[in-house]
Amino acid sequence: MTVLVTGGAGYIGSHAVRMLISAGHEVVVVDNLFRGHREAVHPNATFYCLDIRNREELTAILLKHKVDAVLHFAAFAYVGESVEKPLEYYDCNVGGTISLLAAMKIAGVNRIVFSSSCTVYGEPSSVPITEEQALQPICPYGWSKRFCEQILDDETKVNPKFGFVALRYFNVAGCSADGSVGEDHSPETHLIPIILQVALGQRDSLTVFGTDYPTPDGSCIRDYIHVEDLCSAHLLALENISSGTGRVFNLGIGNGYSVSEVVAAARNVTGKEISVELGARRLGDPAALFADSMKIQQELGWQPKHTDLESIIQTAWNWFQSHPQGYGE
Repeated sequence: MTVLVTGGAGYIGSHAVRMLISAGHEVVVVDNLFRGHREAVHPNATFYCLDIRNREELTAILLKHKVDAVLHFAAFAYVGESVEKPLEYYDCNVGGTISLLAAMKIAGVNRIVFSSSCTVYGEPSSVPITEEQALQPICPYGWSKRFCEQILDDETKVNPKFGFVALRYFNVAGCSADGSVGEDHSPETHLIPIILQVALGQRDSLTVFGTDYPTPDGSCIRDYIHVEDLCSAHLLALENISSGTGRVFNLGIGNGYSVSEVVAAARNVTGKEISVELGARRLGDPAALFADSMKIQQELGWQPKHTDLESIIQTAWNWFQSHPQGYGE
């Protein structure tokens, strides 16, 4: 099939594009390159530098390439920034999704896999988190994803041909096994890349925000899912969209690792000391977030291949060692 990938020059999108092409699909990438990298786009994908809020041009691309389905990654994705710039986040994430869905409707494209987030749960009442838990976002980023899920669900009620799968990510980590694409954010906010930048000498130290959480070692616990496992779930979701219905799945490995455990694992992988400073808690950081992903395993047959923390970090370390300046080289 022909698949449009929004945000296909970004960290997750670029990995998904490669997996789609390896599976024999035709891929069209749309990315405005605000935080994506042209170098990350697979050479066999058709690329358009375009903001998805440009509805007219987006519609033309969908029609020109006779697109069958969409993987929708394009979004702003920094929790802290969303608190500082809520209007920008709603404009990009919600407005962009509305523009995309309107273009899809005009072009007769009725299948979409939506990149959602565990931030829709806010402060969870218990862990591991199931899809049935209350949706109570505590930041504009989380609300933007929640709003988009609602818009998708509402569209299924009025358009019997339309169907979607929303995948609620936990912490995405690692890089491609072959080293062809990796993680390159500016600014960088993800824990594992920051740790590896310290290991490379690009940062003096890592700040651990909060050491007094109700966890075994006092630091936050998170679920780290390898980016290739995440993308394999998107391909499964793409094959399992049903007209007139929406499905929602958590994506995580079901185990939580604390910040201190991640640091220890990175020290083992890199052989570096990795200096750590202790800081106060960040506003809105829950003590523990990790997924119950049995629903997608049982219904779609998805299984994560990378469940060992050190092996996940090793794939990232391979990328960072060979691309110390990311795509800037």
